[in-house]
Amino acid sequence: MEEAYAADLDLVCISPNAQPPVCKIMDYGKYRFEQAKREKEAKKNQKVMDVKEVRLGLSIDVHDFETKGKHAIRFLQDGDKVKVSIRFRGRELGHPEIGLETMNRFAEFCKDYCSVEKPAKMEGRNMLMFLAPKSGK
Repeated sequence: MEEAYAADLDLVCISPNAQPPVCKIMDYGKYRFEQAKREKEAKKNQKVMDVKEVRLGLSIDVHDFETKGKHAIRFLQDGDKVKVSIRFRGRELGHPEIGLETMNRFAEFCKDYCSVEKPAKMEGRNMLMFLAPKSGK
């Protein structure tokens, strides 16, 4: 402690449970500042991945399908995941195979830009599928 006081630095306990305890003489304020700076730099370089949703209808027409597909491709190119959903209403609930065929067609439309993270699956009245951007950018 006397050496640290003489050098006008802090005595930092690195490993207090060791026998004998390990301590280091350093400028603790400067150390904390540099550590915060490194964390901030690492956070700046991170890409936050959002989940965007594209809703399809069970009997979607060709042009609407292509428009929704282009939106999904744009989201994937931006690095976001895409949640594709179809809501079944009334008698549509009796024909999940049509929804599955639409989902597979949508995945085929976007296959150059994505990989299927979770395949199409019924959850209550909705059928959901998750697409993740291809890593190779």
